[in-house]
Amino acid sequence: MNNQRTQLLKKLLPGFVPLFVFIAVDELWGTKAGLIAALVIGVAELLWIGIREKRFDRFVLFDTLLLLALGGVSILLENDLFFKLKPALVELILCIILALSAFSKVNIVELMSKRYLKDVSLSEEQTRSMRTSLKRMFYIFAGHTLLVFYAAFFLSNEAWAFISGGLFYILFGVLFLFEYFKQKKARQVLTEEEQLPLVNEQGQVVGKAPRSVCHNGQKLLHPVVHLHVFNPKGAIFLQKRPMNKLVQPGKWDTAVGGHIAFGEDLQVALQREAWEEIGLKEFSASLVKQYVWESELERELVYVFVTHDYQGIRLHSEEVEEGKFWTKKQIARSLGQGIFTPNFEHEFKFLFG
Repeated sequence: MNNQRTQLLKKLLPGFVPLFVFIAVDELWGTKAGLIAALVIGVAELLWIGIREKRFDRFVLFDTLLLLALGGVSILLENDLFFKLKPALVELILCIILALSAFSKVNIVELMSKRYLKDVSLSEEQTRSMRTSLKRMFYIFAGHTLLVFYAAFFLSNEAWAFISGGLFYILFGVLFLFEYFKQKKARQVLTEEEQLPLVNEQGQVVGKAPRSVCHNGQKLLHPVVHLHVFNPKGAIFLQKRPMNKLVQPGKWDTAVGGHIAFGEDLQVALQREAWEEIGLKEFSASLVKQYVWESELERELVYVFVTHDYQGIRLHSEEVEEGKFWTKKQIARSLGQGIFTPNFEHEFKFLFG
């Protein structure tokens, strides 16, 4: 995300260069010289970008032409107010783009990112993070735009030049540094988080990722174990998920379900999860199915095990609110009523046929 914003800034920042060239030259040699310098820089930028990047930068053209138009009007009318309003008008357009992207369904910045960075696709979590950053940018630059308008009418030329030029870059730099250190801190937190293996659909490990990343909507395939416990009468033991769970709170679920840690053996993970969730140990289990389960938040490769060693069940974990055996008829009567997790209802179909 931070890299995408950096790339986007690199695409947009050249458009502001003619303005700041004008400000520097105007201070030394006057408005006409500043406009000529801005025109030369604008044309040079268009040629450079066209030759090097094989594209036509409309933003540089727009900025240069608007600068010349308002500057020309200012010279003809011998009134620099029109010219002073130019950076505020440009920034107002930027604020409109940010507002639409942050607060509406039309995320213009994301569309621009996809246009310039065609090999990049954003997950739901990344899109939410982008919108948060865009809201922050909108509030900052909206405030700066109002300040530029105020400076154009009521402050000196020197104050206006600093507010419309230097202050803009200072705000941009502060915001960029804030986002950079925010992302750096987030990456540091992720490196300290529990790592889960990433696998292909055959179960081969292809990488690893923090637990939160696996559950943030990116749909990174990671392995889990499920254990179904049956008694001699054919009833199946289910656990009830606590109400404080993020996923499917208060619903009845598989007796045991948990993630395989990075570098952990499948059987070791099964034994560990069975002990942690229902206090079951020293049991034998057989693998009956392997399938991919996808929800709104994640994508899992599920290893489904079955055991008939039920005598050692002892609920001792806060992760389980309660547990009991259910008959096939009891479950069948309650399917589709929001009592069970969708995942369990899916497995019930192939467990009981």
